Amino acid sequence: MKLRQAACAAVAAAVLALQPIQIAWAANFVEGRQFTRLHTPQPTEVAQGKIEVIEFFWYGCGHCGKIEPLLKSWRKQLPADVVFRKVPATLNDNWKPGARIHYTLEAMGLLDRLGDAVFDAMLNQRINLSNEAVLFDWVAKQGVDRKAFTDTYRSFSVDAKVRKAVEMTQEYGFGGVPAIVVGGKYSPGPELRSHAEMLKVTDFLIEKYRAELKKTAAPQKPAKQ
Repeated sequence: MKLRQAACAAVAAAVLALQPIQIAWAANFVEGRQFTRLHTPQPTEVAQGKIEVIEFFWYGCGHCGKIEPLLKSWRKQLPADVVFRKVPATLNDNWKPGARIHYTLEAMGLLDRLGDAVFDAMLNQRINLSNEAVLFDWVAKQGVDRKAFTDTYRSFSVDAKVRKAVEMTQEYGFGGVPAIVVGGKYSPGPELRSHAEMLKVTDFLIEKYRAELKKTAAPQKPAKQ
């Protein structure tokens, strides 16, 4: 269990290492401290002019569970040009069942109803949802058709999404979760005092990335002869 929680703990240590003090103003967010650039910028999957924000998470991560209520409130206030999505991280093979659960619930339209329940089952009730027999019994108890869930869980489309999540986990190169990436380019951390500050830095990075998009889209003045 210590090994499985190591990557989650790495981010937790960075978030909680400093004693709580007044959160810095956005103008004081410093690259290399409150935010970093990805070593290799990643392509986004949104329309031109939109800003992609991804949260990488794992249902077995306590800090992912704690930030979830904050994320839900934060998402409701996002500007229209921001597209948010969650990607289940797969830092090791033990995390892959969580990714499969996530994409199965998404495919069945059950993510809003049961996403929090999965966090609760794994983190608080200590139910081993990585075990398929345990998982299928659990979903049946939630009022979900067992066969429909099982068929979706083992479907080609869910397989493909899990493989994509594995690829993204490797390509983005983060070492722990929760990890947020803005525009395939910027990420809050490593020096964060709280989950709330993580979202404040994310807001700052959205503004920063938006300004970069506008600058890139602005017509260039012709050079003087």
